Amino acid sequence: MKTPMLKTSSLLAAASIFVTGCADLTPLQNAGVFGAAGGAAAGGIASASGASAGQAVAIGAATGAAIAVVTYIIAKHEATERQHRIAEERARRAYARMSAERKSKMKARKTRYIAVDTEKDQHTAPEAKKSVMIWDTQSQEVVGNNVYDVKSPPPVGSTAKFDTYSAEYVGSGS
Repeated sequence: MKTPMLKTSSLLAAASIFVTGCADLTPLQNAGVFGAAGGAAAGGIASASGASAGQAVAIGAATGAAIAVVTYIIAKHEATERQHRIAEERARRAYARMSAERKSKMKARKTRYIAVDTEKDQHTAPEAKKSVMIWDTQSQEVVGNNVYDVKSPPPVGSTAKFDTYSAEYVGSGS
């Protein structure tokens, strides 16, 4: 067996064991593990592509940080009529106030959704900092009826993952 094939097979076996062992980690722990692994992989690829050691480290660190940035969702539950209405109003206001340039950048990045704060209610997890809903910029309506309780909301203007949606966080839209 050739050495490169043996190395590749060993790496794949180790990766599959590693990923299987991560099944019981919290989302925050998974973010750290996969951020570090992704950063290491990106740095290795950059180095193999001819980047200097310093450039490879910088590329790896930036990639790892981007992978590790997650919105730590504590809970997901159905919205009340009031939460839905508030999210709808805030999203419409936030989108209407967005500059044409910002909308163009979102379109270029293929960011179709915005995440907007709604009010907390009796179903909100006690440790949640914000309750968020997702709004579709194309259909101009709230997507589904889910409220995401987040422990640490992303910075306003950044893109985060909420379930299967990548959405730009707009906060309360003020």
